[in-house]
Amino acid sequence: MDSGFQDSRPRALSVSELNHQARHLLEASFMQVWVEGELSGFSRPSSGHWYFSLKDRKCQIRCAMFRSFNQRLREIPAEGEQVRIRGKVTLYENRGDFQIIVEHIEPAGLGALQQAFEELKRKLQQEGLFDIARKKPLPTTPRHIGVITSSTGAAIHDILTVLARRCPAIPVTLYPTAVQGKAATADIVRAIARAARHGVADVLIIGRGGGSLEDLWCFNEEAVARAIAACPLPTVSAVGHEVDVTIADFVADLRAPTPSAAAEKISPDQNDWLRQLGERELRLAGAASRALKRMQTRLEHLSARLRDPRRELLEKAQRMDELDLRLSKAVGRRLERDRVRAMHLTQRLAMQSPVRQLSDSQSDVRQLAERLVRAAREAITRRRERVEHTGQTLNVVSPLATLGRGYAIVQQENGEIVRQATSLQPGDRITARVASGELEANVISVNSGSQ
Repeated sequence: MDSGFQDSRPRALSVSELNHQARHLLEASFMQVWVEGELSGFSRPSSGHWYFSLKDRKCQIRCAMFRSFNQRLREIPAEGEQVRIRGKVTLYENRGDFQIIVEHIEPAGLGALQQAFEELKRKLQQEGLFDIARKKPLPTTPRHIGVITSSTGAAIHDILTVLARRCPAIPVTLYPTAVQGKAATADIVRAIARAARHGVADVLIIGRGGGSLEDLWCFNEEAVARAIAACPLPTVSAVGHEVDVTIADFVADLRAPTPSAAAEKISPDQNDWLRQLGERELRLAGAASRALKRMQTRLEHLSARLRDPRRELLEKAQRMDELDLRLSKAVGRRLERDRVRAMHLTQRLAMQSPVRQLSDSQSDVRQLAERLVRAAREAITRRRERVEHTGQTLNVVSPLATLGRGYAIVQQENGEIVRQATSLQPGDRITARVASGELEANVISVNSGSQ
């Protein structure tokens, strides 16, 4: 039954609501923090997660580090160790526990990873693995590029994008490898050896995208450093971002601040190639043209000095062609003049239009045409007679014409022509060639010309 009484007290939050609001308030206020203290109450359940407290002289705070983060560490922290942690402040709502979700742990002070980095760097430097003298020069124009990185990471995408823009003609071979975690070190060493055995690439890019010091740690391992130093191929280290520095950067033949920068450094710009090819093409064309002109000049000089007996015949033939052309042109000009004159007469006739003048003009045209034809025929007849006369002259001096006048050519059996009777003896066999055949005879007697 409603008594009509209304409760004027403020609305109370449930425990869940309070913890939920407190968690969101903490996470919004502390995005990420670094905290230093003594590690206490360390436990490792079968789930793989780590739970511990971090304390100083006055206070302590509960911490949780999940397996996805703690498996990146090289060593398990010890109870009572002074450490620095990086993580996010939150509230475990089920118990209302204020805690830190830890993402990274390192010893307080310099830090174990940084200390290991400096020790290995100092050791390899003393051995001379960082010396400039031992670094191999990179090819100015690589024929084939090898890339050692993850097949799914951003690094291979960035490298291929840059190479496709600058020089897509250069082939690329990816030697996929893990680039993070405990197995990455051995995997990278095997990939370097595989690229060297393959023998296709003439330069190697080794690296990955950015990350924390733990993420990049496989490139600070001694095994990877020695594999890069022993690689017979020129190597480019391209690990992380520009601010990241690894042992691989010191050992490699060239250090690039990013994978994209590595692709930029080792690949030529195809636009520069095209410009150089264009310049060389122009120089080659100019040189070829000059050489051709020199050869042509030399050929003309040699041709002028060469005296060929056929040249006079060719000149005569050319002269005959010129005369024939001149004759044809003369006839053509005469015809053209007559045609023009006829056209003028036709125009005058058309203007005056008398039948008699038209008839006279047509008669003149016919006479001119007949005269033109007669002139052409006479010119052709004169040239034909000249040719026939030349043929007759040649026939007069021909040996065959001499035979036709009753003479004969006498030859001995060996083919020699008999010029003196004394060259024969009675009984010799001779051949007499006349105008229309040959006669064979035996010499009966020989009479000298003086008898």
